[in-house]
Amino acid sequence: MFAARAAARQTPRMALGRAPARAGRRNYSSESPKQFAGAEDNEFNRERARIQEHGGESGEFWRKLSLYVAVPCIIVASVNAKIRWDAHWEHVEHEQHENPREERPEYPYQNIRTKNFFWGDGDKTLFWNDKVNYHKKDE
Repeated sequence: MFAARAAARQTPRMALGRAPARAGRRNYSSESPKQFAGAEDNEFNRERARIQEHGGESGEFWRKLSLYVAVPCIIVASVNAKIRWDAHWEHVEHEQHENPREERPEYPYQNIRTKNFFWGDGDKTLFWNDKVNYHKKDE
Protein backbone atom coordinates (compact mmCIF):
# COMPACT_ATOMS: atom_id res chain seq x y z
CA MET A 1 0.00 0.00 0.00
CA PHE A 2 2.80 2.40 0.86
CA ALA A 3 4.66 1.68 -2.38
CA ALA A 4 1.50 2.35 -4.40
CA ARG A 5 0.95 5.64 -2.59
CA ALA A 6 4.55 6.73 -3.18
CA ALA A 7 4.29 5.83 -6.88
CA ALA A 8 1.03 7.78 -7.17
CA ARG A 9 2.67 10.85 -5.63
CA GLN A 10 5.63 10.69 -8.01
CA THR A 11 3.64 10.12 -11.19
CA PRO A 12 2.43 13.70 -11.77
CA ARG A 13 5.93 15.07 -11.28
CA MET A 14 7.49 12.61 -13.66
CA ALA A 15 4.76 13.18 -16.24
CA LEU A 16 5.57 16.89 -16.56
CA GLY A 17 9.06 16.09 -17.82
CA ARG A 18 10.53 19.34 -16.57
CA ALA A 19 14.22 20.01 -16.37
CA PRO A 20 15.65 20.29 -12.86
CA ALA A 21 14.81 23.60 -11.21
CA ARG A 22 18.47 24.55 -10.61
CA ALA A 23 19.49 24.21 -14.26
CA GLY A 24 19.75 27.85 -15.28
CA ARG A 25 21.30 29.74 -18.12
CA ARG A 26 24.96 30.68 -18.21
CA ASN A 27 25.91 34.29 -17.65
CA TYR A 28 28.66 35.64 -19.88
CA SER A 29 28.76 39.09 -18.35
CA SER A 30 30.81 40.25 -15.38
CA GLU A 31 27.68 40.56 -13.30
CA SER A 32 27.36 37.85 -10.66
CA PRO A 33 24.67 35.32 -11.44
CA LYS A 34 21.51 35.43 -9.39
CA GLN A 35 21.13 32.53 -7.06
CA PHE A 36 17.41 32.19 -7.67
CA ALA A 37 15.29 32.82 -10.74
CA GLY A 38 11.57 33.04 -11.35
CA ALA A 39 9.24 31.74 -8.69
CA GLU A 40 12.17 30.61 -6.53
CA ASP A 41 13.32 34.21 -6.09
CA ASN A 42 11.48 35.14 -2.91
CA GLU A 43 12.41 36.47 0.53
CA PHE A 44 12.19 33.06 2.21
CA ASN A 45 14.67 31.40 -0.17
CA ARG A 46 17.06 34.37 0.02
CA GLU A 47 16.95 34.25 3.83
CA ARG A 48 17.59 30.50 3.85
CA ALA A 49 20.56 31.02 1.51
CA ARG A 50 21.99 33.70 3.84
CA ILE A 51 21.56 31.37 6.82
CA GLN A 52 23.27 28.54 4.97
CA GLU A 53 26.15 30.81 3.97
CA HIS A 54 26.50 32.05 7.56
CA GLY A 55 26.46 28.45 8.81
CA GLY A 56 29.27 27.54 6.43
CA GLU A 57 31.35 30.51 7.56
CA SER A 58 30.72 29.73 11.23
CA GLY A 59 31.63 26.08 10.76
CA GLU A 60 34.86 27.05 9.03
CA PHE A 61 35.68 29.48 11.86
CA TRP A 62 35.23 26.80 14.53
CA ARG A 63 37.22 24.26 12.51
CA LYS A 64 40.15 26.69 12.26
CA LEU A 65 39.82 27.63 15.92
CA SER A 66 39.92 23.96 16.92
CA LEU A 67 42.90 23.10 14.73
CA TYR A 68 45.05 26.19 15.18
CA VAL A 69 44.22 27.25 18.76
CA ALA A 70 42.80 24.35 20.78
CA VAL A 71 45.20 21.62 19.65
CA PRO A 72 48.37 23.69 20.33
CA CYS A 73 46.97 24.73 23.73
CA ILE A 74 46.39 21.08 24.62
CA ILE A 75 49.94 20.22 23.56
CA VAL A 76 51.43 23.07 25.63
CA ALA A 77 49.32 22.11 28.65
CA SER A 78 50.41 18.47 28.32
CA VAL A 79 54.08 19.42 28.24
CA ASN A 80 53.58 21.65 31.29
CA ALA A 81 51.78 18.86 33.15
CA LYS A 82 54.59 16.38 32.35
CA ILE A 83 57.26 18.81 33.62
CA ARG A 84 55.33 19.41 36.85
CA TRP A 85 54.67 15.67 37.28
CA ASP A 86 58.37 14.87 37.03
CA ALA A 87 59.26 17.69 39.44
CA HIS A 88 56.70 16.41 41.94
CA TRP A 89 58.09 12.89 41.92
CA GLU A 90 61.65 14.24 42.31
CA HIS A 91 60.41 16.12 45.38
CA VAL A 92 58.70 13.03 46.79
CA GLU A 93 61.84 10.95 46.26
CA HIS A 94 63.98 13.62 47.93
CA GLU A 95 61.56 13.82 50.86
CA GLN A 96 61.64 10.04 51.36
CA HIS A 97 65.43 10.12 51.77
CA GLU A 98 65.20 12.77 54.50
CA ASN A 99 62.11 11.42 56.26
CA PRO A 100 61.27 7.78 55.40
CA ARG A 101 57.62 6.76 55.51
CA GLU A 102 58.25 4.37 58.40
CA GLU A 103 59.32 7.29 60.65
CA ARG A 104 56.34 9.52 59.86
CA PRO A 105 53.60 9.72 62.47
CA GLU A 106 50.28 8.09 61.77
CA TYR A 107 47.39 10.07 63.15
CA PRO A 108 44.20 8.48 64.51
CA TYR A 109 42.07 9.72 61.58
CA GLN A 110 44.27 8.00 58.98
CA ASN A 111 43.76 4.43 57.73
CA ILE A 112 40.77 3.61 59.94
CA ARG A 113 39.97 -0.10 59.63
CA THR A 114 36.82 -1.50 61.25
CA LYS A 115 37.17 -4.76 59.36
CA ASN A 116 39.60 -6.14 56.82
CA PHE A 117 39.03 -5.76 53.11
CA PHE A 118 38.15 -9.01 51.35
CA TRP A 119 40.99 -8.68 48.78
CA GLY A 120 44.74 -8.96 49.15
CA ASP A 121 46.05 -8.93 52.72
CA GLY A 122 42.95 -7.04 53.90
CA ASP A 123 44.90 -3.91 54.83
CA LYS A 124 45.02 -2.03 51.53
CA THR A 125 42.09 -0.17 50.00
CA LEU A 126 41.08 -0.73 46.39
CA PHE A 127 42.91 2.47 45.34
CA TRP A 128 46.07 1.86 47.38
CA ASN A 129 49.31 3.26 45.97
CA ASP A 130 52.46 1.81 47.55
CA LYS A 131 54.53 4.82 46.42
CA VAL A 132 52.41 7.26 48.42
CA ASN A 133 50.30 5.43 51.00
CA TYR A 134 51.68 3.86 54.15
CA HIS A 135 49.90 2.15 57.00
CA LYS A 136 51.66 1.21 60.22
CA LYS A 137 50.25 -2.05 61.45
CA ASP A 138 49.53 -2.25 65.16
CA GLU A 139 52.85 -1.57 66.86
